[in-house]
Amino acid sequence: MKSSVQVDVGGRPLIIETGQIARQAGGSVVMRYGDTVVLVTAVSDDRIREGIDFLPLTVEYREMSYAAGRIPGGFFRREIGRPSEKETLTSRLIDRPIRPLFAKGYANETQVIATVLSVDQENQPDTIALCGASAALHLSRIPFAEPVAAVRVGRIDGEFIINPLQSRLDQCDLNVVVAGGRDAVVMVEGGANFVSEEDLLEAIDRGHQAILPILDAQDELRRQAGLAKQDVAAKAEDADLVAAVRRAAEEPMRAAMTTADKMQRRDRKREIKKATLATLAESYPDRRAEIEAALEAIERDIVRRMLIEDKRRIDGRRVDEVRPITIETGLLPRTHGSAMFLRGETQVLAITTLGSSSDEQKIEALEGESFKSFMLHYNFPPFSVGEAKPLRGPGRREIGHGALAERAVKPILPATADFPYTIRIVSEVTESNGSSSMATVCGSCLSMMDAGIPVTDMVAGIAMGLVKEGDQVVVLTDILGDEDHLGDMDFKVTGNEKGITAFQMDIKISGINREIMRRALDQARAGRLFILDKMRQALEAPRTELSPYAPRVVTIQINPDKIRDVIGPGGKVIRALVAETGAKIDIDDTGQVTIASADHAACNQAIERIRGLTQVPEIGQVYMAKVVRVTDFGAFAQILPNTDGLIHISQLDHKRVQKVTDVVNEGDEVLVKVIDIDKDGRIRLSRKAVLDRS
Repeated sequence: MKSSVQVDVGGRPLIIETGQIARQAGGSVVMRYGDTVVLVTAVSDDRIREGIDFLPLTVEYREMSYAAGRIPGGFFRREIGRPSEKETLTSRLIDRPIRPLFAKGYANETQVIATVLSVDQENQPDTIALCGASAALHLSRIPFAEPVAAVRVGRIDGEFIINPLQSRLDQCDLNVVVAGGRDAVVMVEGGANFVSEEDLLEAIDRGHQAILPILDAQDELRRQAGLAKQDVAAKAEDADLVAAVRRAAEEPMRAAMTTADKMQRRDRKREIKKATLATLAESYPDRRAEIEAALEAIERDIVRRMLIEDKRRIDGRRVDEVRPITIETGLLPRTHGSAMFLRGETQVLAITTLGSSSDEQKIEALEGESFKSFMLHYNFPPFSVGEAKPLRGPGRREIGHGALAERAVKPILPATADFPYTIRIVSEVTESNGSSSMATVCGSCLSMMDAGIPVTDMVAGIAMGLVKEGDQVVVLTDILGDEDHLGDMDFKVTGNEKGITAFQMDIKISGINREIMRRALDQARAGRLFILDKMRQALEAPRTELSPYAPRVVTIQINPDKIRDVIGPGGKVIRALVAETGAKIDIDDTGQVTIASADHAACNQAIERIRGLTQVPEIGQVYMAKVVRVTDFGAFAQILPNTDGLIHISQLDHKRVQKVTDVVNEGDEVLVKVIDIDKDGRIRLSRKAVLDRS
C-alpha cells in the first residue's frame, strides 16, 4: 500500500513516497522535489560476511539521461561504464553520513542505490538522494540507528537560502551541504568565496535547523510503513583473551605509539602483532581475528588516553602544532610549473600544465554539455604508504580529494579574459601520513605560481582532528594518518587571511556541537596562516614569465560573418594555417579566435594571416589587388581574401582607355584605392587614383 509524507523545505514541498515502486527491495522511497524525482532503494543480504572488521556497504548514485529528456552520447547510446565524476562524488556524499549509523557488529552485505528518474534543472537531486537513502534504510529491517537528512545552504547578497535553485548557484558566495541528525551535524562539505568562520558556522546552523522537519517526515513515514528492525547479536568479548593480549602487548604498544617515524612505528606494530600471536597461539588457537581486534583496541585506547590525559601526540607535537614544512618550486625542468610540498611525512608533487581552449574537458551531464577549463587531479600511488598493490584507475577517494582541492583553489584563478588558458594540475602524492588532500591544495597553489599563472591570491589547507571522551575534548591541528584512523573527526579547511574557500567535515561519532566546531575552525585558521607564511617565504608572487615550454595563448576577435573565411570549405583554410604556422587555432561561434603555440613567431604569423583573411575593406584605403576577371566595362580585382571590387574602365587611367586589356589583364597585380562601398557591399576601386598624372 502506498504511503506518503510531505514537508516544506526551502519554500518548496518535498514529498517522500513508499509502497508503489521497487517493493521487493528491503526499503524503497521515491523522493519528489519540484519536478526532480529520485528513486532510492536499500537492500541487505541475509548472509553475514564472516572474518571482516568493516561494514560491507556499497552506495551507488546514477543519473539517467532520460531524466532530462536526453539520449546518451557514445556508440552504445546508453548509460554504461564508469560513473561520471559527479555520480562518484554524490555516491561519496551519501555514503559518509550514513555509514557510522549502522548497528555495531552488523556485517551483512548492504547496497543503497539512488537513481535519478526526472530532473527539472533547478532542484538538485544530490541532497534529495541522501535524504532518500536515510528514509529507505529507516523503513527497512536493516539495523540503521536513526535517520539523517541533508540540505544545501547558499548565500546571496548576505541572505542565507535553503536549497537555492540551480540557476542561482553562480550568485552564491557560499555553497555548503549540511547533513545531520536531530542532535548534531555529522557532515559538512562545500566551497566558498573567502567567507569568515562565523559565516560558515551560521550557515551550518541554518542547515541543521532546516533538516529537522525532514527527520520528522522520515519518522512519520516509518510509523506508516516501517518494518521491525533486524536484531544484531552483540559479539561477546572474551575477557580472558583480552586480558592476555593486554598483558602481552600493552607496554610494547605504548612504546610503539610514541615512535614519531611512521614506518618505524608500523614495523614495531607488526612485530608486536607477530609476537602476540605467537605467544597466544597455544592458549587461543584459531582466534587470530579476535587477537588482532584486541590489539587494535589497545592501540586506540593508548593514543586516545595520551591525547586526553597528557595532551601528548604520537609524534610529540602540541595539539595545535603544524608539522615541519619544506617547499621547493621549479624542480621539474620541462613541465610548465612544479612544486614539492612536504609537511612532516606527507609529501606532494604538484605539476601544472597549460593548454588552449581545445584542451578543455567536455562534460555531458543532465544539465547538458559544458566545458571545463580548470582541472585538478589527485593520484595516490601505493608506494606513498610503502605498499605494493596493482595500479588502477582513480577510485572514489582520489576523485573526492581532487574535487575538494579543486574547489579550494578555484577562487584564486584569474579571469579567462585575462588568462585564456586551460589549466590542469596533477597532484602526485609521493609520501603520505595524513592530510595529503590539504598538502595538494598548498602544492597546487605554488605550482600555479611557478607556472606564471597570475593567481589573485594564495590559499593553504589544513586537516583538523578530534578526540572526545565524555565531556573531555581535544582538537588536533594537522592530523597524522593514525590520528585520523583512531580519532572522531576529520575536518579539512582551506583558505587564507580573508576567509575560507573549501571545507569538508566527517564525524565518526553521533555529531558535534557549535562550540567544538568553532574551536576547530579557530585552530584551523591559525594553522593555515602559519602554512601560508611558509609558502610566501618560498615563493612570494607568481613568476613574471611563463615557462619557455608552455604554449603562448592569444585571443583575437573577428567578425562572426568572417568565421567561414578562416575555416574555409571543409576546413581547408584553417588546416592549411595550422600546417603552415604550427599553431593551434580554435574559433567559437562569437568570432573569438584562440591561437596557441610555444613559438612566439608562429603565434604572430597565425594572427597576421587570420587578420588578413578577416580584414574588412575601408574607403580611402590602398591595396595591392590581383585582377581575377576582365570585362568590356572594367576589371574585377581581389583586394582581400574572398573580397573583390570593380575597377571601372574610367578608373583605369587618367587618359581615355579604349580597351580594358590595353591596361590590365587577368593575373596582373595592380595598386588600387577603394573609392566607394555601396549599401549592398559592392566595392568600387580606382587605379588612376594612385597614379601620377605625369
